Amino acid sequence: MGRVRKVLSRPLVIAVLVVAVGGVGFGLYWFQPWKLWQDETVQEALPEVVATSAPPAAVPSDEPSAPPSPATGPQTLASGELISHEHATSGTVKLVRLADGSHILRLENLDTSNGPDLRVWLTDAPVKEGQAGWHVFDDGKYVSLGKLKGNKGSQNYALPRDVDPSGYSSVSIWCDRFDVSFGAAEFARV
Repeated sequence: MGRVRKVLSRPLVIAVLVVAVGGVGFGLYWFQPWKLWQDETVQEALPEVVATSAPPAAVPSDEPSAPPSPATGPQTLASGELISHEHATSGTVKLVRLADGSHILRLENLDTSNGPDLRVWLTDAPVKEGQAGWHVFDDGKYVSLGKLKGNKGSQNYALPRDVDPSGYSSVSIWCDRFDVSFGAAEFARV
């Protein structure tokens, strides 16, 4: 026991142990391997049209009242099926225009791996099968719609008002930490 204590008290051994423990800690923080076993399910409904009623206006009795204009619902502009890249990924993506003119990206029945720093990107990159498609989405034009809310379920992501959705042709579930696509879908215009 005395020999082990003598070896462990040497400055070089102490420095190596400190570096090894620091490396393991950094590796755990960077890769976050426990997320591979943690699923987060998010179930959001498609935003509905909210009917607002104005107070009744005084209408002269000799004029017929105009019928209320029908509320228009969400309209799907484009959709696509997710394909797997770095991790097995499936589900449907939809680009939806809401009644107020705003746009959302909707992920439906998403099923992918959890991971560190996952984002939803709207991009102009072509979707390629296999490893050829893993790293192409940051080469061109893209807009991050925010962190992935959950690796399973259906969820909505609002497009910024200044983004013209017609300039984008695909969606990627993007791991910003490792610059790799977990899965992607190319839009087919409806």
